[in-house]
Amino acid sequence: MDGKKKGLEGGQVLDGSDIMELVENKEVFSKYVDHKFKELDCDNDGKLSVKELQPAVADIGIALGLPPKGSSPDSDHIYSEVLNEFTHGKEEKVSKSEFKEVLSDILIGMATGLKRDPIVILRIDGEELKEYINSPTFEMDMVLIFSEIAIPNGTTRDFIVKALQKLGVDHGLPPTSDPWVMSNIVEPAFDSFTRDCSNEQQPVSQETFLVELKKVLEIIVERLKEQPVIVAHTENTYDGSGIKNLLANKFETDKVLNATLETLPRDKHGRMSKEHLRLALDSLASSAGLPPYGAIVEMDNVINEVLKMVGADDGKLVKEEEFKKLLLEILGSMMLQLEGNPVSVSTNSVVHEPLADPSSFLQTSTS
Repeated sequence: MDGKKKGLEGGQVLDGSDIMELVENKEVFSKYVDHKFKELDCDNDGKLSVKELQPAVADIGIALGLPPKGSSPDSDHIYSEVLNEFTHGKEEKVSKSEFKEVLSDILIGMATGLKRDPIVILRIDGEELKEYINSPTFEMDMVLIFSEIAIPNGTTRDFIVKALQKLGVDHGLPPTSDPWVMSNIVEPAFDSFTRDCSNEQQPVSQETFLVELKKVLEIIVERLKEQPVIVAHTENTYDGSGIKNLLANKFETDKVLNATLETLPRDKHGRMSKEHLRLALDSLASSAGLPPYGAIVEMDNVINEVLKMVGADDGKLVKEEEFKKLLLEILGSMMLQLEGNPVSVSTNSVVHEPLADPSSFLQTSTS
């Protein structure tokens, strides 16, 4: 199976299949580990410190086509999980055998995550934006956007900036919220066109807005031809199906709940505080197809509402079985809410590092 299937507008889909191929080829994977370990072991003591491990985490992300750390909550969570798995949350050094074992587990976990939530790597080169500008829907869309923009005494430029914020990768425009895109693509487009500013103090008309916006977008098309932008695009819909699949398998549900409860504190009588329900839910999130708490505002709102329903913040102590029942109640309520009102989110992160095919990275590393 090719790990880079054609996706959104011809983008590369990173679905984890290449990673699985890498790990399952024992000979090649061993060579990769030997080379990587030697490269990271700066003091040649045969072990890797936390500091020595951090470049490995970053390199793995780049090699697999993940957005750089800090680009999105989803990718940051993966980076964080990678480092924690290596160190087990401690500052102790890691041997080569430990490094190999954990690296294998991490890559398999990343492959599983990418299979569930693929990342589409888009090369935005102006072609799609050009098609959109010349399409029949462009003017209608822009008229609607103009009607939604409210900027008292705003200039034509102000209106155009607002309009650009409402466009995105679906239209062939990279995210203008990215500082690099703004300074290298958008700002030069504004600087490259001139217009009669004699009426600038008057209210901006719809006609003026449409004419000048199209000029700016046409210049952006030319800028993108010269400097294509690589964007990591993700789309996730949380509809409760992950929770439903987990709850449908009683054995798996008990296994996940027991593993989660083992990590939580108890008082001397073995009772657990309801305040730890949020922590428990976050611990089993990946098993239920849910994002980490704090990653997606819309999902946090759903979680907070359900936790409020069961009085999670009242601080009461309950026995383990009661705690487990509350967790199941929370999961069931979330499933019903998401089935009725799915939460769809998408992220677009500009990738400033060069992308690499994992297999080609491996070949250069082990040659």
